Amino acid sequence: MIVLACLVIVAGALAQPAVKVSGEVAKPLQLQAADLAKMKRTTVAMKDRDGNEHPYTGVPVAEILDLAGVTTGKQLRGENLTKYMLVKCSDGYEVLFSLAELDSSFTDRTVILADSSEGKPLPAGKGPFRLVVPGEKKPARSSFQVTELVIRFAKE
Repeated sequence: MIVLACLVIVAGALAQPAVKVSGEVAKPLQLQAADLAKMKRTTVAMKDRDGNEHPYTGVPVAEILDLAGVTTGKQLRGENLTKYMLVKCSDGYEVLFSLAELDSSFTDRTVILADSSEGKPLPAGKGPFRLVVPGEKKPARSSFQVTELVIRFAKE
């Protein structure tokens, strides 16, 4: 029994934080920091609640959605325009985006899944992964401790 408990503790300690991509995707993903480090990276600036601007570095969400085979670009029309991305965080916080808000054929804004700010990993309570949404008047959708991106249809 003690050996089993030790194995559970060790396995938990070795588990790497990851972001899951699920739902209406061709290829469900489980991305760890090492996976994100190999992807196209970009830096965006975002203002905090006090109006101070901070740089964040990470992977454009559009790149992650492309990797998962999510409907984008020319395919994002008609019924596919009812698709959305639900962002889930470890504390139960959730925010919503239409896929068009994330697609470069609809917007010039680049939303990223950040893992660092000012050259340092995100601090405890903010990371390891944060969705950064530049250009919004309130940072409410720039979510902390992101654990999952779920793609769904907004159908009844």
